[in-house]
Amino acid sequence: MKFDFLGLRTLTIINWALEMINKRRAKNGEPPLDIAAIPLDDKKSFDMLQRSETTAVFQLESRGMKDLIKRLQPDCFEDMIALVALFRPGPLQSGMVDNFIDRKHGREEISYPDVQWQHESLKPVLEPTYGIILYQEQVMQIAQVLSGYTLGGADMLRRAMGKKKPEEMAKQRSVFAEGAEKNGINAELAMKIFDLVEKFAGYGFNKSHSAAYALVSYQTLWLKAHYPAEFMAAVMTADMDNTEKVVGLVDECWRMGLKILPPDINSGLYHFHVTTTAKSCMVLARSKGSVKVRLRPSSKPVIKAATSANCLISAPVPTPKS
Repeated sequence: MKFDFLGLRTLTIINWALEMINKRRAKNGEPPLDIAAIPLDDKKSFDMLQRSETTAVFQLESRGMKDLIKRLQPDCFEDMIALVALFRPGPLQSGMVDNFIDRKHGREEISYPDVQWQHESLKPVLEPTYGIILYQEQVMQIAQVLSGYTLGGADMLRRAMGKKKPEEMAKQRSVFAEGAEKNGINAELAMKIFDLVEKFAGYGFNKSHSAAYALVSYQTLWLKAHYPAEFMAAVMTADMDNTEKVVGLVDECWRMGLKILPPDINSGLYHFHVTTTAKSCMVLARSKGSVKVRLRPSSKPVIKAATSANCLISAPVPTPKS
């Protein structure tokens, strides 16, 4: 068995956000939030996702990813897993992404895996990806279902297809054909499906890796949708040393309707945090070298900037609504 342990800054952001959230929940007499227990079909989160409002959301904030989200319109967690796997050079350049999107939205017939060459036994394997061979695990499952491969043998096939060694591929083709014949599958159909599997195997992504990343993406998306102030405060704390990044995040806070207070050496903390006690909200903005201050009523949670000297927020002040 193989384990990959990856250190992600995002996990720290989630932890910081939860600390602030649970502090507020405790004051309200509510139980602590268990991020591992949140529902994976939250409508508010998916509505935000479909609008591509994914700035600060793990893995989903780049311009290219936002464009893909707008086209795909993911509406379930399985789509998010696919989203992570699809946003790579191979799938994007091969046309796989276009096929996936067209099949999801009914513009292309769903087949398992091809209109001309398909087998009903592959539907359970390929249905989550609309008939597209997207994951390495699907390559292995197809070999097991059609040709009776063992799990170990299927993994050897996956590796062989990835390395594209002619001698090994010829051997695997023979094994695949013999296994399919024993299962009563037409030889021509078996070989056509083998060719399709071989073609897509080069772009295949490990689903367990994609699912793990998609889960973290979903958790940050959910936090942004339900606890925006705490989440954005945690994100900006993580980027405190990157002024340009913080300025962009401040703009996102304004877009979300969040207010940001300036650093306060008397009551502030080293990191960004959320307060609901302010009677007014001060926002600092630079305008041709000068600093303007505006006061406006605030009854919602607001984000207080860190008191560290290098963390003064510079952001445009939006025009007040009449």
